[in-house]
Amino acid sequence: MAYRFASSIFRWLPARLRTSSTTATAVFLLRWALLAALVGALAGTASAGFLVALEWVTRWREAHSRALALLPVGGLLVGLAYHYFGNRVVKGNNLILDEIHAPSDTIPLRLVPLVLGGTLVTHLFGGSAGREGTAVQMGAALADQLGRWLPRRERRLLLIAGMSAGFAAVFGTPLAGAVFGLEVFLLGSVRYDAILPSFLAAVVADAVTRAWGVGHTPYPALAALPLTATGLGCTLLAGALFGLAARFFATLTHGISRVFSRIKYPPLRPVVGGALVAAAMWALGTMRYAGLGVPVIVEAFQHQLGLQDFALKLVLTALTLGAGFKGGEVTPLFFIGAALGSALAGVLPLPVALLAGMGFVGVFAGAANTPLACVLMGLELFGARAGVYLGLSCVVAYLFSGHHGIYTSQLIGQAKNPLLGRQQGRRLNELG
Repeated sequence: MAYRFASSIFRWLPARLRTSSTTATAVFLLRWALLAALVGALAGTASAGFLVALEWVTRWREAHSRALALLPVGGLLVGLAYHYFGNRVVKGNNLILDEIHAPSDTIPLRLVPLVLGGTLVTHLFGGSAGREGTAVQMGAALADQLGRWLPRRERRLLLIAGMSAGFAAVFGTPLAGAVFGLEVFLLGSVRYDAILPSFLAAVVADAVTRAWGVGHTPYPALAALPLTATGLGCTLLAGALFGLAARFFATLTHGISRVFSRIKYPPLRPVVGGALVAAAMWALGTMRYAGLGVPVIVEAFQHQLGLQDFALKLVLTALTLGAGFKGGEVTPLFFIGAALGSALAGVLPLPVALLAGMGFVGVFAGAANTPLACVLMGLELFGARAGVYLGLSCVVAYLFSGHHGIYTSQLIGQAKNPLLGRQQGRRLNELG
């Protein structure tokens, strides 16, 4: 639609104007303004509905803690749905990355109800999971349905725009969302030909979500703190720890997934995983680590937490997702990072809120290999006054996580350091 409209205008222009770079840029802007607006509207509306539904199931679970006993049943429902109706889309975010690297077939639209329903079931019964994966997958799948009107070479731009839109809508961070879509599929590089579609789709998706009356969790604005030699040293140390935590989370999640793959009938994997998660939470005597864990994230900014919060959320999330439940990793990574940063306030001479904010974005930067997006997210959520600390935390965490991450289909476009140069051009799942 938008492509045909813009192309028809282009054909009617005089030959001299058609060869003008300014005219070509204007046509590209017009075409992608229309397409990105449509992608943003679709992703924003889908994310708004998802966030409302997620809030409802979270409130229900909190009012019915005994529903945790049904987590294995929920796992069976998710497993059966994907086994019989979603065999091609079971890879989730990695499927989208694969299609960006080597476009083949349009992402099936059935991914949207499958990932939406699977995520809601996971949260309804107390699984430890996030929400970004759902929004990103829905945004990309909806955007990809428009690909029939685009040249094959531009389908990648549409998928990237859909990912950006979903991320921006679910977190209320349009700048971070835009750059996330540009960074996430190619580790160490950014694809700039998608910069306009990504930014436009992210901004529109965020605006549409807010227009539906759906809000986001408010976080405290971090106070300004001069960068001293002590502060710099503490930041570098904390960033390294955040990167190692991200690396451990990704490695543990993939390891658990490989262990569960030994169960030959896939629908039984989340049943077993659900039973283990439920048993662990019953033994702990708390639902503190169920679902998103947003109240604990907010708590991490207010006072020092114990290391057990970081460790337990990490293990339970890895078990939930590794067993085959749906959702996402990002909000649990926010929990893990904020809790770890808060705990470090006991040994590092930095404010607890600052360390929590550094961990919030730092662990995510290391796990997703998207340092620029995470720096922007820190600025959007916590303000610019602590930007130096947030930025250094993300960069160091990114380096210390190595060539590991939650998205195994990421392609290494630029090695993180020269010693890892031989791994350049390979996907993370090829490194063993």
